[in-house]
Amino acid sequence: MLKKQHICAGRVPLILFLCQMISALDVPLDLVQPPTITQQSPKDYIIDPRENIVIQCEAKGKPPPSFSWTRNGTHFDIDKDPLVTMKPGSGTLVINIMSEGKAETYEGVYQCTARNERGAAVSNNIVVRPSRSPLWTKERLEPIILRNGQSLVLPCRPPIGLPPAIIFWMDNSFQRLPQSERVSQGLNGDLYFSNVLPEDTREDYICYARFNHTQTIQQKQPISLKVISVDELNDTIAANLSDTEFYGAKSSKERPPTFLTPEGNESHKEELRGNVLSLECIAEGLPTPIIYWIKEDGTLPVNRTFYRNFKKTLQIIHVSEADSGNYQCIAKNALGAVHHTISVTVKAAPYWIVAPQNLVLSPGENGTLICRANGNPKPRISWLTNGVPVEIALDDPSRKIDGDTIIFSNVQESSSAVYQCNASNKYGYLLANAFVNVLAEPPRILTSANTLYQVIANRPALLDCAFFGSPMPTIEWFKGTKGSALHEDIYILHDNGTLEIPVAQKDSTGTYTCVARNKLGMAKNEVHLEIKDPTRIIKQPEYAVVQRGSKVSFECKVKHDHTLIPTIMWLKDNGELPNDERFSTDKDHLVVSDVKDDDGGTYTCTANTTLDSASASAVLRVVAPTPTPAPIYDVPNPPFDLELTNQLDKSVQLTWTPGDDNNSPIKKFIIEYEDAMHEAGLWRHQAEVSGTQTTAQLKLSPYVNYSFRVMAENGIGRSMPSEASEQYLTKAAEPDQNPTAVEGLGTEPDNLVITWKPLNGFQSNGPGLQYKVSWRQKDGDDEWTSVVVANVSKYIVSGTPTFVPYLIKVQALNDVGFAPEPAAVMGHSGEDLPMVAPGNVHVNVVNSTLAEVHWDPVPPKSVRGHLQGYRIYYWKTQSSSKRNRRHIEKKILTFQGSKTHGMLPGLQPYSHYALNVRVVNGKGEGPASTDKGFHTPEGVPSAPSSLKIVNPTLDSLTLEWDPPSHPNGILTEYILKYQPINNTHELGPLVDLKIPANKTRWTLKNLNFSTRYKFYFYAQTSVGSGSQITEEAITTVDEAGILPPDVGAGKGKEEWRKEIVNGSRSFFGLKGLMPGTAYKVRVGAEGDSGFVSSEDVFETGPAMASRQVDIATQGWFIGLMCAVALLILILLIVCFIRRNKGGKYPVKEKEDAHADPEIQPMKEDDGTFGEYSDAEDHKPLKKGSRTPSDRTVKKEDSDDSLVDYGEGVNGQFNEDGSFIGQYSGKKEKEPAEGNESSEAPSPVNAMNSFV
Repeated sequence: MLKKQHICAGRVPLILFLCQMISALDVPLDLVQPPTITQQSPKDYIIDPRENIVIQCEAKGKPPPSFSWTRNGTHFDIDKDPLVTMKPGSGTLVINIMSEGKAETYEGVYQCTARNERGAAVSNNIVVRPSRSPLWTKERLEPIILRNGQSLVLPCRPPIGLPPAIIFWMDNSFQRLPQSERVSQGLNGDLYFSNVLPEDTREDYICYARFNHTQTIQQKQPISLKVISVDELNDTIAANLSDTEFYGAKSSKERPPTFLTPEGNESHKEELRGNVLSLECIAEGLPTPIIYWIKEDGTLPVNRTFYRNFKKTLQIIHVSEADSGNYQCIAKNALGAVHHTISVTVKAAPYWIVAPQNLVLSPGENGTLICRANGNPKPRISWLTNGVPVEIALDDPSRKIDGDTIIFSNVQESSSAVYQCNASNKYGYLLANAFVNVLAEPPRILTSANTLYQVIANRPALLDCAFFGSPMPTIEWFKGTKGSALHEDIYILHDNGTLEIPVAQKDSTGTYTCVARNKLGMAKNEVHLEIKDPTRIIKQPEYAVVQRGSKVSFECKVKHDHTLIPTIMWLKDNGELPNDERFSTDKDHLVVSDVKDDDGGTYTCTANTTLDSASASAVLRVVAPTPTPAPIYDVPNPPFDLELTNQLDKSVQLTWTPGDDNNSPIKKFIIEYEDAMHEAGLWRHQAEVSGTQTTAQLKLSPYVNYSFRVMAENGIGRSMPSEASEQYLTKAAEPDQNPTAVEGLGTEPDNLVITWKPLNGFQSNGPGLQYKVSWRQKDGDDEWTSVVVANVSKYIVSGTPTFVPYLIKVQALNDVGFAPEPAAVMGHSGEDLPMVAPGNVHVNVVNSTLAEVHWDPVPPKSVRGHLQGYRIYYWKTQSSSKRNRRHIEKKILTFQGSKTHGMLPGLQPYSHYALNVRVVNGKGEGPASTDKGFHTPEGVPSAPSSLKIVNPTLDSLTLEWDPPSHPNGILTEYILKYQPINNTHELGPLVDLKIPANKTRWTLKNLNFSTRYKFYFYAQTSVGSGSQITEEAITTVDEAGILPPDVGAGKGKEEWRKEIVNGSRSFFGLKGLMPGTAYKVRVGAEGDSGFVSSEDVFETGPAMASRQVDIATQGWFIGLMCAVALLILILLIVCFIRRNKGGKYPVKEKEDAHADPEIQPMKEDDGTFGEYSDAEDHKPLKKGSRTPSDRTVKKEDSDDSLVDYGEGVNGQFNEDGSFIGQYSGKKEKEPAEGNESSEAPSPVNAMNSFV
């Protein structure tokens, strides 16, 4: 079945192309691949302390990766913390702090590792910190009295929270305080008055701090301000000198500006690249100063500069190093000016220039990982492999590190790993994971088979062929069943396999086959392309002017592809038609009856199909009198009467006559040309001239058959092209450039293949394009040898000596002459296999698993090619213990460059090895050196292959085992250690026992009956002890002895205990038994027929590690609860007496007297606020009214209220509007009284470096 895929007219082809490029890099999930981190929490992770902590870590890989975590640099064992769980199939941690525990306990730096057999990927350092919203420090604020015209700063000084609070000033009615050029809030939250006026007098200047993360608002105590005249001020001082503070003694006369902030004439500001740079200058003075900003050594960046807070704050977004410099703010009024210079330095945390990308290679291929970052200061680049610094990781001979680049050569499957690049400086770090996956996979095509693509004619068609394979497959496209491969003269073949048809025509319809090939196989896939006719409106609605009350009809006829069904939609002013029966539509018409004034506007007819759309609009104008035709505004008519004059070899003058501008002046003319000789039918841009010109002098290239056309453009759009001018063929000339990409590389020992990128037809400048190819040996005195070849891109020189450097030149020529003399490039003739084997090979055995090999280098001339390195073949001939005589295949290690020694790791102890060394060039390997044998010494053995305990009896256990799979030497003996384990899981004394090496079975006697033993067993060679294997077993229970026929339980030789049970019962509970003890129980029945009994043996369970005590039955606990109840009763009596004594009083009077509000959390159970209390007498106030069920607050008299600052969080207010408490959608713990702004330091520095 065909799967349809439409390519819409409005879709940008580049988007599809980029999406395919990304998907082509992914390894299919059914193939083995290292882990890739797909999701993780942010580096700076601020959590809500009222909710469970979720630290994300997701990864993909094959096999599916396992996950582990570190916390503060050490392993985080989640199994030991009952509150921490890991999601199944994921690395995401869920910490359950809602039931118990505190968020602060889990504050720290976390890092996730995803690991499988192909490598390990690591996450960023995730710094987890709980958000904090501390209360304001209690303080008593005295009323402020100022003279009219003086300056003032009302401090806010909010508590330090995490993240920082958002500050705003409001009054007791929760209305925002008006701000202006005279009164404004600074970046630090303080409220600045350039000069005060009598209308500034009020008693409720309140600073609020909103903590968004915890959805709470804290408020400062109200500040009282009174602005009076000089006479009023003197009277106030005389009457209230004892309890008021007199602010300043400045004259209220006019004065020049001075800065309130920043202080002094100069200051410094440092900001990080990419952040928002905020500079602030606030001045006082009378009249109110105006602020101006300039940059001393340049101009302020356009489109990135913004002024805030009445131009008192300058902001530059996306700041970069170029924004460093001196910025000057100037405060002016009628009496003078003052300047302040802020020196800005822009630093930069690391940012990527080239981030490493995943690398998929086949065995034997080469590749590179590149990691380039910039910053200020310059970041340090460090590499890790599988989460371990590469300096201490296992050596990989295929890997070479060169600063920010890792070069891989001749990779093998063992080269697969995940590499981490870390770029860090003092301001932060970047971490990227990129894997190297060595696979040998035949091609596979990922695009669904028989996909059907439908495209509108004359538009681009993109046929997808997503593929995968290793080595990277080559892609070819074919059309039809017997078609030849499609080439890039008509089609565009993208690197991701996509075939692009730039202009799809009707004859493009058909079946296309995508074929992917590599050395391991071939895959193909068929897709189908259908070309559809475009949708067009052949009869458009027309401009109409009608009188009120009349009828108007708009016509819209659509032509479309017969296989596509269009839907016709009418719009009015880009919206739906009015829901009015006066509007009616049919297939081609829109009719409006009884036209009204509101019906005037733009009516648009839109025809939509699944592939494209078309629309046309008309304006309806409703008038009372007989309408007069309105002017028609449209794109210009095309120019005409094109004429070529002043025809020279490399220029010509083009003249034309403009068409009608249709009531919109022509802004410019666009000139295009066609080269009928080389690119017939393709029009290219030539020049643009002003709309007032009708001639243009055009520069021409040699040997081109030119035709020209002109288009006009006005404010509405561009005209249709004019008719083409007459053709003009320029004279031929010699080429003015030579071929590029000239290379010389031999493919055989006796040849030199010279290749180049040929010129195209437009660059040839004339007929008869050819190339003069010249070469000579670089180090000899030979003359240049030259040959002229046709318009090709390769020439082979035969009979050359092996691997000799050559100088090469390729010069273009045509029938007119030669191009300029080209520069010579160097190449080499072909390589041959090396002639000489390395000599003086000797081996130094370092230890039982490592040997060092040395050899003498071969003479350079004997290499006969580019020296790539030396290759060691080594193999194990037989084990010294002669237990393994089978031949092991040879292993290979390659050492790059001219190294004359190398290490052989991973050898098996106590074995005979042989090796030889060969030199390697680009052609292959040279002869092998004489085989050199060596012997590895003994090592410690592996653990015994198995350990079983059989035949348990009362006092003995028999152990059976298999020898170690890798003895790594001659076994001397076995060591057995064992110790008893009691019922509380405590270990008894340890017993050592040596067993001869030829034994595989041993019986331990004289053991305690019914006792658990733990055994530790390992083998020894002369070098030492190997790994141990452990096991546990229990001796059997003592069943000897004839016990009397009593009902009871006993242990050993203790007396039987007896219980008499009612004969009607079928069960009985035994109490007072000892934990971890074996008991024998016997049940007997005595009747007329005599005594009948049966018995059984059971063992009680072990004792608990910590005994649980029922606290409710303890005397001390009952006494404590009684004392607490008595204290609560006394407190209730005292509160009741004080309440009746004090009575209720208005909130406003209390604020005037003490001005000490304290924020209390809202009660969740009844929807009201807690009572307003004072620290002195705790007298209750009136409770706030209930809020609506949707927890919203009405805005009544003002649109600028506290609700505007809540960002979606609903507040509640008391009836008198004098108090706002904490507001929250979640239940919070009640904050402790006093200043809680002091918080424990958080590990923020961990965000600035990875390791």
